Amino acid sequence: MSALSRLLPVSSPSVSSPPPRGCRATMAAPAGKAARMRKDESLLGKLGGSLARRKRSREVSDLQEEGKHAINAPLIPSSAELHPEDTLLEENAERTMLDPTSREDAKLKDLQRVLIDWVNNELEEERIIVKDLEEDLYDGQVLQKLFEKLSGRKLNVAEVTQSEIGQKQKLQTVLEAVNELIQHHGWSTEWSVDLIHSKNLVAIISLLVGLAVHFQAAVRLPEHVSVQVLVVKVSRKKDGVLHATHVTKELTTTTEDAFDTLLDHAPDKLNIVKKSLITFVNKHLNKLNLEVTELETQFADGVYLVLLMGLLENYFVPLYNFYLTPENFEQKVHNVSFAFELMQDGGLKKPKARPEDVVNLNLKSTLRVLYNLFTNYKNRE
Repeated sequence: MSALSRLLPVSSPSVSSPPPRGCRATMAAPAGKAARMRKDESLLGKLGGSLARRKRSREVSDLQEEGKHAINAPLIPSSAELHPEDTLLEENAERTMLDPTSREDAKLKDLQRVLIDWVNNELEEERIIVKDLEEDLYDGQVLQKLFEKLSGRKLNVAEVTQSEIGQKQKLQTVLEAVNELIQHHGWSTEWSVDLIHSKNLVAIISLLVGLAVHFQAAVRLPEHVSVQVLVVKVSRKKDGVLHATHVTKELTTTTEDAFDTLLDHAPDKLNIVKKSLITFVNKHLNKLNLEVTELETQFADGVYLVLLMGLLENYFVPLYNFYLTPENFEQKVHNVSFAFELMQDGGLKKPKARPEDVVNLNLKSTLRVLYNLFTNYKNRE
């Protein structure tokens, strides 16, 4: 027997002839069985009719919804991606969301990067690594650890919460503690439990900026970062019309300080400060037969900063720890970052300026770093 014959059933020889082509074979059924069949057919017919009516009803309902959407669609800006849950609102309720065009804004991305680096630096001992603000902060776990680290205050919350209820309870406790501090100093809160838990990026960034400013974080936040926020609101519940408007939300303002004032309003005094700083750094760099004449450029590669820290703290910095003749941007950033680490090892706070700003010849950033050294080591011989 072949393999095919083993797989296919073998038909027994038929006694009767097959029905003529085009005809259907039938078999007479007993009277009782035929009655049951008619009853089943009747039941199926009724069921089929009911299903058909329901299908037609759904089609009518879908058609009405499509018509309603067609009427309301022009009221919603096409640039925004609205999800179904965004439109499920009570009368006069509203929902806010970041406009997709703002999400690609370079200054917003820069602000996110600065905040992520700051959070990771603060929580390094906790071995917490944040990669995405929306995905990593919404459940309250990271925000709890961050607040406890910044404030030195332990919160009475469960360490790990998987359920939505537990996460919101933790967020409630954390935000109440944050608001108690922030509002006391005149801040207006732009966040809530629901906004944070729904991964609202604007609310999360506003919260982190508020914490960074309040606790005087050693970071330089990008200035004048603003985004377009889409506000969706149901104005009339009876017809469910959605109204959407764009609102400009300012996430950061200027962080003007003494150096900003000097640069913008008192250039004559700025020159006096620069001369004082040049005198200070040369007092120490001259020991290595080095001399600075231009603060803007000669500290940009980080070499003089590293050598200056060794002189101020009276130790030799091994040459393998930094690039003595940096050839590219990354090597210069490495040098400045290493100098910042030496400053912290010497008991100074982490500079608010970013290494990238010093490398990019940002005068204010360079002056801040050098002035910090001046105030701490001006009496050092």
